[in-house]
Amino acid sequence: MARENAIIKDLKAVESLGCVSVICSDKTGTLTQNKMTVRQLFADQNVYAPSELSKENPVHKLLLLNAVLNNDSDIIDGQGIGDPTEYALLEMSDQVRHDYPELRRQYTRLEEIPFDSDRKRMSSRYLVEDQNLVFVKGALDTMTDRIVKVATSHGVVPFDHTEAEKLFEINQSFSMQGLRVLAFACRELPDDTALTQETERDLIFLGLAAMIDPPREESAKAVKDADSAGIRTVMITGDHRITATAIARQIGIFKEGDLAVTGMELDHMDDKELADKIEQISVYARVSPENKIRIVDAWQQKGKIVSMTGDGVNDAPALKKADIGVAMGITGTEVAKDAASMILGDDNFATIIKAVANGRNVYRNIKNAIGFLLSGNMAGILAVLYTSLAGLSIPFEPVHLLFINLLTDSLPALAIGMEPPEKDLLKRKPRDQKEGILTRAYCVQILGQGILIAIATMIAYHYGYRTDHMTAMTMAFSTLSLARLFHGFNCRSHHSIVRIGFRKNRYSLWAFAAGVFLLGIVLLVPGMHGIFSVAKLNITAYGMILLLSALPTILIQLVRLLRENMH
Repeated sequence: MARENAIIKDLKAVESLGCVSVICSDKTGTLTQNKMTVRQLFADQNVYAPSELSKENPVHKLLLLNAVLNNDSDIIDGQGIGDPTEYALLEMSDQVRHDYPELRRQYTRLEEIPFDSDRKRMSSRYLVEDQNLVFVKGALDTMTDRIVKVATSHGVVPFDHTEAEKLFEINQSFSMQGLRVLAFACRELPDDTALTQETERDLIFLGLAAMIDPPREESAKAVKDADSAGIRTVMITGDHRITATAIARQIGIFKEGDLAVTGMELDHMDDKELADKIEQISVYARVSPENKIRIVDAWQQKGKIVSMTGDGVNDAPALKKADIGVAMGITGTEVAKDAASMILGDDNFATIIKAVANGRNVYRNIKNAIGFLLSGNMAGILAVLYTSLAGLSIPFEPVHLLFINLLTDSLPALAIGMEPPEKDLLKRKPRDQKEGILTRAYCVQILGQGILIAIATMIAYHYGYRTDHMTAMTMAFSTLSLARLFHGFNCRSHHSIVRIGFRKNRYSLWAFAAGVFLLGIVLLVPGMHGIFSVAKLNITAYGMILLLSALPTILIQLVRLLRENMH
């Protein structure tokens, strides 16, 4: 799993992965590429491409200064350092030949209020042309009630109802295209006034930057695979609801009849209302870390096994609360990684689905290996029980059972554990975590297979008994050993061997060959006869052993082929 960028911190998480029924995933960087590009800007009452901005326009100039100075990222050797949203703004400034390193040397940051997920804004203070200017950037819906004026090339105009309507329409248009919208504003601050959250008001609106963060190519397929696997995918993001819904619709998360809810709306829901609506909600926008905990809890109250992704310090409680907390390996904080059960080495949603498939496969292989061991041992028990009730001599010496348990049991069981995932593994519904391995149906299957192998073993025993007891024991031992080696192929999957193929798991072939080789040494090397209490057999006896040991596997495979053809 680590080779596929799914780093498991807690081994119990592997089992839980196979039961996951809901994945609550971040949008940015997990479902999308986290490669921001500014596509359009709205400033001075018009929509522009980044290359159309002019340094001669006073509004454009202030907007570019805000984008460059009120920004903690950098570009070094062509590589963006910091938040992708911020270095996208630096790349935008490069398109208008705005030398941002020179601007940063020219203007020194005096004060700042860093961005945080609650305010959804960042502010910094600079002395620009003898003016104490505070630049503010952030989510538009957290700034509209703080804006009082709008900057235009003809001067500043009041932020009245008409301007607000125009701004809302532009924002709506950008968001419906799946673009993330960032608002820019500024104000002049008196020299003797400190920059605080209270002074982030009476702002002059400068413009909007609409950025695209395209979905990962593999996201749509991963969401489709999750849906086929009976796993509900839910998008959780700090973006605007319309932007989030547009992206969610593109990758198949948001379907007709689904709901998109904001963190504020979630705060106004009581637990009963959330429980009634949660299965309809596919997108949560503008959420807080506290909202994430409530979403996880609501799904868990429905009896679902929940996986939650996160990368920030504030995400740690939600990651702990989820059944499977998934931290981002590239952008995630150490706190988030410490709280998580699994770390994504590539921050990719598709990796979660691969991990789920691997988790299901690990559980299936463990279950199949247990089935192999129990059905084989059941055959030995039934054979001994039969001879005891029939008043016959024992069918096995202790050394025979030791050979079977140490060699012909262990090798196929290990090979079964190496079985790769099947194509239809993600087309099955998640298993119930409360369901044990030994269900009634599985126990009946184990018993049935054990009876078949026991019957073949006892037929061989009676065939050899016509000669003497030593031959009978040799026939029974050989048939049981070889039958269990053949049975290893049955236990690889519930499908027929024709469907899964022999070559898919070469370990099973090697285990079979090694078992046959070791059994051949015991039977064919005269010096081993005394050690293992076996008799010398003729060619007819070897033919009977081969036929009888293969017969249970042939019957089991025929039943599976008939069942597959019927379906």
